[in-house]
Amino acid sequence: MTIKKVPHLAHWGAFTAVVEDGKLLRCEPFFADRDPSPMLNSIPELVYSDRRIRQPMVRRSWLASREKSDRTLRGREDFVAVDWETALDLVAEENRRVRDRYGPSAIFNGSYGWSSAGRVNHARTLIRRFYFTGGGGIDQLGNYSWGAAQFFLPYVIGTYMPLTGRVTDWPGVVEHCDIFIAFGGLALKNSQVASGGAGQHSLKPALLELAAKGTPVVNISPMRDDCPEFVNAEWIPIRPNTDVALMLALGFEIERLNAVDTAFLHSHCVGYPQLRSYLLGESDGTPKTPRWASDITGIPALRIEQLAKQLIGKRSFITCSYSVQRAHRGEQPYWMMIALSSMLGQPGLPGAGFSFGHGSMNSVGNPRVEGPAPLMSTGVNPIADQAIPVARISDMLLHPGEPYTFQGQTLTYPDIHLIHWAGGNPFHHHQQLNRLVEGWQRPDTVIVQDIVWTPAAQMADIVLPVTTTLERNDIGGSSRDRFVLAMHQAIDPQHQARNDFDIFADLAERLGYRDTFTEKRNEAQWIEHLYQQCAVAHHQKGIHFPEFKTFWDEGYVEIPQGEKPFVFMEAFRADPVANPIKTASGKIELFSETIASYQLPDFAPHPEWQPPQEWLGAGISQRFPLHMISIQPSDRLHSQMDAVPSVQANKTAGHETLWMHPQDAAARGIASGEVIDVSNDRGRMLAGVRLTDGVSPGVVLISTGAWFDPGFGKAWQPYDRAGNPNVLTLDIGTSSLTQGPNAMSCLVEIKKAKDCKNA
Repeated sequence: MTIKKVPHLAHWGAFTAVVEDGKLLRCEPFFADRDPSPMLNSIPELVYSDRRIRQPMVRRSWLASREKSDRTLRGREDFVAVDWETALDLVAEENRRVRDRYGPSAIFNGSYGWSSAGRVNHARTLIRRFYFTGGGGIDQLGNYSWGAAQFFLPYVIGTYMPLTGRVTDWPGVVEHCDIFIAFGGLALKNSQVASGGAGQHSLKPALLELAAKGTPVVNISPMRDDCPEFVNAEWIPIRPNTDVALMLALGFEIERLNAVDTAFLHSHCVGYPQLRSYLLGESDGTPKTPRWASDITGIPALRIEQLAKQLIGKRSFITCSYSVQRAHRGEQPYWMMIALSSMLGQPGLPGAGFSFGHGSMNSVGNPRVEGPAPLMSTGVNPIADQAIPVARISDMLLHPGEPYTFQGQTLTYPDIHLIHWAGGNPFHHHQQLNRLVEGWQRPDTVIVQDIVWTPAAQMADIVLPVTTTLERNDIGGSSRDRFVLAMHQAIDPQHQARNDFDIFADLAERLGYRDTFTEKRNEAQWIEHLYQQCAVAHHQKGIHFPEFKTFWDEGYVEIPQGEKPFVFMEAFRADPVANPIKTASGKIELFSETIASYQLPDFAPHPEWQPPQEWLGAGISQRFPLHMISIQPSDRLHSQMDAVPSVQANKTAGHETLWMHPQDAAARGIASGEVIDVSNDRGRMLAGVRLTDGVSPGVVLISTGAWFDPGFGKAWQPYDRAGNPNVLTLDIGTSSLTQGPNAMSCLVEIKKAKDCKNA
């Protein structure tokens, strides 16, 4: 018996892989992690899953007819096994055919960034690098996490970087904050993950310190359990998608009570007179009073008045989770939060101001000397001007040649003939999946490379099996975490799986540009190269990295916290003339002349309330009276790990669990543990129901990540068996300005499923 222990890393934390006689036994948490993720326990189940793709596969009729095959058979037809040389030849030939006949704008190089914590075998980086080097391809802009905010915040504060976790450090918040307001909560489960992995999970220790100090925390959310119980947060239940109405009313009250910091607004902001006119109703005839907001939000007017008074004269820290902006008109609460904090004169003060993403991702507010994580370059896309917003995939596939609006410009969707998807599962992230299925049938060819038979792989023409991170060497780390981490290969590749880097290198060789793609480096040389790049950048900050061999042997480099706590906007607050922010005015923009110049019908040049297309105040709520919120799961990262036994064991009656208020369940004759039918005009799904009083009446909760299952390889049914909420979500942009993903504006009706087999 031989026991081997090697350092490794996943998006949900660093760990030691324990291997016995070549078999992965378990994953032991990293020594520095005070709150390790239980998701580490699922990793061996994934490695040895019976859902692994064992060898290259090609859809039967595509192999016979290529681009002339019946594309509606994707997901319904069987596959034929081929060897690697044949599979790579087919991919290269199809790549060449489409590029030569239609040009690079006919190729969609799809991926999503959570594919691997390792930076050398990071599929999203590699597929972009491969296609950019080869002449270009249609890329995606932004992400599903904070896509609306990414393209909106630069108009208001000059940057989107706070979304990545570069916000006021937690120690400063704990020391100086008098009141902490969390729109969308502070869910610990979300803080278990960080892109690129992490050596430490920071949210729980920080919240424990905040609670020990006794700082008041207010959780403004439809969900009570968005905040851990030990924080002792006050829960203010709010009707989903109405946060901006509450914020507007708070602004009205602060103005009414003459508590506005006029000096800060004059020196550091532009546009407050226009916003003030809107708050007071001078511009539209509707004062944004607490009573007005109460009718929209469901929060008593008196409680709104009290909350305004709690903020006045206090060092306040206000944060919005990412989920708040993943809704129709989701940019508005982010804008008004910034305005509200500015009215109180808080930005740039220690422990105060505004922030994003606490309770949405790990490492937000981590103390760390600023410096990059290891990162391979994608290179420059020769057709970068044709990239689409990340959430507009279905629109692109269904409406080639048609115009759309983005960032004040009118653009045109390309005509896609080839999809090559590596890393990630679009049939998890995307909205209105039945619409995506229709679009997915349009291109000539779909290529997917992945570890397991995800829904995307099952709907491909060519499928390439990829190694897990445990089956290869790599390097990882996050720009907000204090560790750069080695990822040693722990076991041999399973079945016929190959590394992403090697797959793309061999494809590049077939297409004549291997050396350009690889820069004549193999996997090991790239790992050392990325380490050295990272070391040089940190050396300029006075941080010494050891020699590569020492790092590789020890498994990590620790980066110090820094001598001075970071305060977001501190320099700007101290001297806005000497340290302007990168907006058009150099100041915080509460009214944007740039946005005004776009003359968008759905986007005013200042924060405003416009009803979302779907919310509990809409007319359609008469037919679909429940607002469905799709939350991140606690037992997996998005849809990763959904097929493993430990995750499947957490389901209810074999389906994803939907949480419902007892009052809503009783009205429908539904009992806890039963199978339910959840539907709207966009689709239907089965779920298992559980009851809780920790959700507002009229609101239901379900985790994302269940693998879309309309009956792959069988006669498809007009419903999803697994409980994937994106069968029901609405596939529209958050606005014509940002075209961000909209998942949170979704109304449904629920009934007891009469027959689970034929529901």
